[in-house]
Amino acid sequence: LDEAIRKATHFYSMLQTSDGHFSGDYGGPHFLMPGLIVVWYVMGQPSLMLNPAQTALMKHYLIVHQQADGGWGTHVESPSTMFGTTLSYVALRLLGMDAEEPVCQRGRAFIREQGGAVMTSSWAKLYLCILGCMEWDGHNSVPPELWLLPNWFPFHPSRMWCHARMVYLPMGYVYGARLKYDKAEEDPLVQALRRELYCEPYNSIEWMQTRHMVAPMDNYSPVAWMMKTVQNGLARYETWPMLQPFKNDVRKLGLAFCVDYMAAEDLQTNFIDIGPVNKVLNMLSAFHHAGNDLHHSTVMNHMIRVQDYLWVAEDGMKMKGYNGSQCWDTSFAIQAVFEAGLLDDFPELSNKVWTYLERCQILSTEVSQASPAFKYEAALYRRKFYRHISEGGWPFSTSAHGWPISDCTGEGLKGVLCMLKAKSVREGLEDGSLREISEVRLQKAANILLSYQNEDGGFPTYENNRGFGFYESLNPSEVFGDIMIDYSYVECSMASLTALADFHEDYPDHRTEEIVHAIEKGRDFLKDLQREDGSWYGSWACCFCYGSWFGIEGLVKCGEPVSSEFIAKACKFLLQHQRSNGGWGEDFTSCYDKEYAANGMEAYGDDGSGVVNTSWALMALSTAKCNDIEAIKRGVQYLMKRQLPCGDWPQEGVAGVFNRACGITYTAYRNIFPIWALGRCR
Repeated sequence: LDEAIRKATHFYSMLQTSDGHFSGDYGGPHFLMPGLIVVWYVMGQPSLMLNPAQTALMKHYLIVHQQADGGWGTHVESPSTMFGTTLSYVALRLLGMDAEEPVCQRGRAFIREQGGAVMTSSWAKLYLCILGCMEWDGHNSVPPELWLLPNWFPFHPSRMWCHARMVYLPMGYVYGARLKYDKAEEDPLVQALRRELYCEPYNSIEWMQTRHMVAPMDNYSPVAWMMKTVQNGLARYETWPMLQPFKNDVRKLGLAFCVDYMAAEDLQTNFIDIGPVNKVLNMLSAFHHAGNDLHHSTVMNHMIRVQDYLWVAEDGMKMKGYNGSQCWDTSFAIQAVFEAGLLDDFPELSNKVWTYLERCQILSTEVSQASPAFKYEAALYRRKFYRHISEGGWPFSTSAHGWPISDCTGEGLKGVLCMLKAKSVREGLEDGSLREISEVRLQKAANILLSYQNEDGGFPTYENNRGFGFYESLNPSEVFGDIMIDYSYVECSMASLTALADFHEDYPDHRTEEIVHAIEKGRDFLKDLQREDGSWYGSWACCFCYGSWFGIEGLVKCGEPVSSEFIAKACKFLLQHQRSNGGWGEDFTSCYDKEYAANGMEAYGDDGSGVVNTSWALMALSTAKCNDIEAIKRGVQYLMKRQLPCGDWPQEGVAGVFNRACGITYTAYRNIFPIWALGRCR
């Protein structure tokens, strides 16, 4: 066992980058890169954004991910959807593939079999409208003037979950400006796409009648009657002559607000933006606002940061679901090495991780505090642009990204605290070869964690929940679920609570009563969130093994005795799902269906089991001090059997998920979690 752990750590240490983080593939969704390609095409195909070598690799990626039925999924393990297929087909054509190539013929046949592009989901329709392959009347209204409502209004956009808010912000701009490719009417490729994407002549389509059309395969989260009523009312608002003078006046003000808000987001994130969708739409909006000037400084700053989102792998070039998962993976990795007792056996690895996490703490270094982003940490700007506190948190990816997250802050803080126990790190701090992370900085991390706790005792992702349950009835996306408010999650709650517990153990005099109260309240939340079968639903990975690890570890670290009925139920759930080969396995269907995958990881694992799911289950059972030692031994033996001679483990299925319905890749998990599980079970 010791040899397996050491070999795995040695292999993974070779993948550490020069600045200290561990890189991994964070791709998987198929709707991200096509959006970038549409915007690149509309902006005149600038090579500063995407060069010919990159577009060739993107083309390869799209080709190899076409499925047997001719379509593309919403993500790499999804059955074909109109969302994935329409955007992927358009992207291939914009990248230069001829319409008569077999790949395009099969894709076009799939689209037409479903009724044409009028049946795709609203996010795909937005890109078609931008390209000029759909009229804006075919897209439901996204009025930018909603931002002008008073902040106390029950449905002010600022109350939405930040990812939805920051996506619908530029969507509101492009809709309100009726932004459209300026050469659409004369571009032969756009004219050809108008013929290819529909089952009837383009000019004969009654666009207003297509607004609510969506193929069943795209309709994961059907738009509720309440939202359809609102959308129908807004359609009248957009077209009734008597309302046009008022609409035109407020629209100008709404568009101006969107421009200011997007500019603030760009500066706060160093033009990376919170995610890939608002990144490309903010860039397009900036281009439009600058009078289509590619050389405008804002547009140039945007284009050079597109590279942050690109990743090359065996299947070609893809657009990641963020600008990476660097800080998240690195924080987990160092905790795994710590629990394996190998921090001092790998001093270079430990010291480099310290350096990375020190630099990554948001708005906490001299460099970050000298950047334009630091200005927006002032209370005045945070109120104006609806931002939570940032200083002291840790991000999912990089400090430059600028958005701290509760669980990333928790895992980052735990990573730093465990490294303070490493001899090499302590020596580096003493001789000055490593930069100090002061106690004040650690206190600020604890403070921001305390600030995240929701009224229900749980912890959200980026901000406290600002909205209400009925907001989900106004979800317009069709393809994603539970995106409207920042819910409390088992993952965010465990990471935050265990970090507060570790911090309190090392620094017991800082906000003592508040931390103790937060932990007690959080423990009650974790109990309330547990399902009847003993599991927890994992919202950010696949799925119940993941959620149950967070649930069990959160409860135990918050003081719940391992003899508790809640821990016993959770262990029983996991033991019931151990497979005959000793492992555990789930695929994306667990997340999508919200039920444990009946056949485990049948398609992408090893006889239904997978190394990552097995690792999570073992970590949970070990923390719970489960009495079934034989079950744990069988799981450990499974991981050791699956380890490759080099110390790596095989890449299996998609491990991550977001918004219930979209899988995403975390290739680092196959290294991190087996090390962690074996180290803990040792």
